[in-house]
Amino acid sequence: MASIQRSGTKWRVQVYVKGRRDSGSFRTKQEASAWALEREAELGGAKLPDRTFAEAMRHYERDVASHRKGSRWELTRLKVFAELPMAKRKLASLGPDDFIAWRDGRLRQVKPATVAREMNLLQAVIKYARRELRWLRDNPIADVTPPPKPKGRARRITAKEERTLTLALGQRGKLQADTPTQRIGLAFLFALETAMRSGEICAMTWDCVFLSSRYVTLPTTKNGDAREVPLSPRAVQILQALPRGDGPVFGVSDQVRDVLWRKARDATPHRDVHFHDTRAEAIFRLSKKLDVLELARVIGHRDLNSLLLYYNSTAAELAQKLG
Repeated sequence: MASIQRSGTKWRVQVYVKGRRDSGSFRTKQEASAWALEREAELGGAKLPDRTFAEAMRHYERDVASHRKGSRWELTRLKVFAELPMAKRKLASLGPDDFIAWRDGRLRQVKPATVAREMNLLQAVIKYARRELRWLRDNPIADVTPPPKPKGRARRITAKEERTLTLALGQRGKLQADTPTQRIGLAFLFALETAMRSGEICAMTWDCVFLSSRYVTLPTTKNGDAREVPLSPRAVQILQALPRGDGPVFGVSDQVRDVLWRKARDATPHRDVHFHDTRAEAIFRLSKKLDVLELARVIGHRDLNSLLLYYNSTAAELAQKLG
């Protein structure tokens, strides 16, 4: 049953159906009554709202994406998606063929990994429209096959590459932290010691650093869990070279880190090295010291099978461990 009351110069209406509420304001009581009847039918499942895909994206952006940590990519992609021809279509008119056509066209423009990630976002919008907004009965993208997932990049960083890049980043002999580039050099070396991600390193603050006990805490990580990262003696030396303050430990944002890293790296012969390659290299190194459960705890992996790549000892090496 709808509740309709006068509020100043307008009429305010509230509806409540099957545990779901909605409300609106209208110029006349007749408009309020008509909206209430239609909205009650929608919330009760008797009628689907006549909404577009773009409207679903706006609701998802407002209610879900904007509240997530690291939401910049999603918000940017949603603005691009809103310009797609199918965004202007009614949700109920969309079918698997529409998303297959979009997928195939997108694959001609970008890599499969990008298409797969974008499909995940479109899937999330559709699921929200169906489950939360009740604007759909079926999921038109559910049976659309995403591009095959490419193998993860696990590139090793050679000793020569490490030396050259460290020099390019202003680290010569004694550890230096006077310039942003030098601090990125320290972040590069720190990543090789800890397997921490660039965003985690750049966001780290001194209140999360415990040098006497040799570990740092990460309150929020990529998978949403907090974790503690032990520090090697070299990692402690790197932190001790940095000036203490109230802001981030390394004194640079992840965006600045990316710009200055690329500038320094591109001045070397090793332009194929990505900063995030430090994580794979560090995991390889840590796998020689930690068992798989310890390694999973340090780097924050939930899937132990994904770590088997780093335990690639030869049969001869394993035989030596047997004595």
